[in-house]
Amino acid sequence: MKKIIFLLLAACSLQLAAFSQSEMYQKKMGETLTLLDSSKSMQDMQEVAAQFERIGDAEKTQWLPYYYAALTHVNLGWRLQPEEKDKNLEKANTLLKKAEAIEKNAELYIVEYMIALQQMTVDPANRYMKAKPVMDEALANAKKVDANNPRIYYMEANNVFNTPAAYGGGKDKAKPIFEKSVELYKSFKPASALHPKWGQKDAEAMLAKCSS
Repeated sequence: MKKIIFLLLAACSLQLAAFSQSEMYQKKMGETLTLLDSSKSMQDMQEVAAQFERIGDAEKTQWLPYYYAALTHVNLGWRLQPEEKDKNLEKANTLLKKAEAIEKNAELYIVEYMIALQQMTVDPANRYMKAKPVMDEALANAKKVDANNPRIYYMEANNVFNTPAAYGGGKDKAKPIFEKSVELYKSFKPASALHPKWGQKDAEAMLAKCSS
């Protein structure tokens, strides 16, 4: 009887500990996402990325902290000088691999695409041939996993928009892809309050630009 009571108490303790850990995770992630939304300086972004990484290291089984850490580094990279981008992207890629070791999903393939795109912009003439297949494969994989993710088409449309018309790009070619993205955003529902939901306003703004 004592053994049964002990086992029941032990099970209850584990459940309470798991609940407490989950509650703390939700709290920390919520706070850090709020900081991300209000980040303005490069230092702010670096601190937020580091905080997400610490949450990921503590949780072990959650891919979202590493995802946001990698995404923050990618966004930071657009503010860096060309000679600083590669080192920053190495960090982003390391964080992405940690997330992918936990789960493979469309959001992570989108970040993979973004990393390859930014690496290419450092030296387009010499990196295009290597980066383009990586970018194409990342978006193709994202579509296989979740063809209704609006961020896939937002990324794709941006790339087409910024590609010269002589090479199959331009706003006329990008417009229907932006339209698809915007339409998907209308019905898109994040899996939780912590899951990605960025991009809608930017996609709408780009669609308006294509229509002007």
